[in-house]
Amino acid sequence: MSWSDPSAGLTSEHGGLPRLALRLHGGLHPARCVELARIAEEAGFHGVWFAENLFERGVLPAATACAVATRRIRIGIGVFNPYNRHPTLMAMEMGALDEIAGGRAVLGIGAGVPSTLRQIGCEYQRPLSAVREAVMIVRALLAGEEVTQHGRVFVVDRVRLGHAAPLRLPIFVAAMTERALHLCGEVGDGLIVGNMCPPAFTGHALRLMQTGAEAAGREGRPEVVKYVPCAVGEDGPATRRVVKHAIGRMLGSYWQAYADVPPVRSAIFDSSGIESAQFSDAMRRLAGGDSAEAALDDRFVAAYAVAGTAQECVEQLRVHRRAGVTEMAVSCGGDDPGATVRALGEAVGAGNGRAG
Repeated sequence: MSWSDPSAGLTSEHGGLPRLALRLHGGLHPARCVELARIAEEAGFHGVWFAENLFERGVLPAATACAVATRRIRIGIGVFNPYNRHPTLMAMEMGALDEIAGGRAVLGIGAGVPSTLRQIGCEYQRPLSAVREAVMIVRALLAGEEVTQHGRVFVVDRVRLGHAAPLRLPIFVAAMTERALHLCGEVGDGLIVGNMCPPAFTGHALRLMQTGAEAAGREGRPEVVKYVPCAVGEDGPATRRVVKHAIGRMLGSYWQAYADVPPVRSAIFDSSGIESAQFSDAMRRLAGGDSAEAALDDRFVAAYAVAGTAQECVEQLRVHRRAGVTEMAVSCGGDDPGATVRALGEAVGAGNGRAG
């Protein structure tokens, strides 16, 4: 089994830049998601990815609405976790979403955030087995197979979908730790790298994935989708100050959520280029209520965001492409995220040698 190689030709065809996607989430009203998805499609974006977090809106209604409202961009779920959504339910829902989207649906599966899953009584046990078994069950069901599996986490007995035609729907794996990246190489059709992982982390992740792929007898290179906060403006320093608020909110939240998962903290910090003492001081200040603008200097922007003038953003995207990212899924905040989407799409189009 081999990956398709979507990264092949990106250097020449796309001017050394990753494709663009828009990251949406359950904190946004579904109507707002539709509006932004339409803008993204008009701006030449390749897709939209929906991040589902517990206790926010479920993303399937918004994803479905966006599938109906668009014609070209792919509709990605990034991600479902197998603890609060059984793999058979994932297959049922994704088969229906793909029908509505006309074959444009993509699924991402990840283990989820331990602290939030414990809030609903889920025992966060054997996360690698849970993800592996979920991928295999969903893939087989969508392919039209009857599935019987007695795994370490899931038991499925003679299950077959009754409504879906056989699908080869891509299944991505969200991974940050060494063992999860190895697993992604073994079973995933692509990798989702979450927010707050520096550019250099991608190269490290690809090496670990390749080890897993070789062990499974797979060839080629996978798609790598990277989530990142983004801001584009005419005043580069002012725009970087604005994006620090998104970085501070995410970084502070993630650092606390993964306090008992050292490998995830390593993925966030190790290749950031920020000294340990300065990083620890910033985390302390954020936890103590200091503003992100006061606690974070521009090294945090370079490590965790794409922000500045349009040309500066294009150069930052080139850095991610050289690291191995094939698709950059940007979160655009502020008062007018649609303007950021348009500006980035125009800048990347110009960087690729296309007219404005």
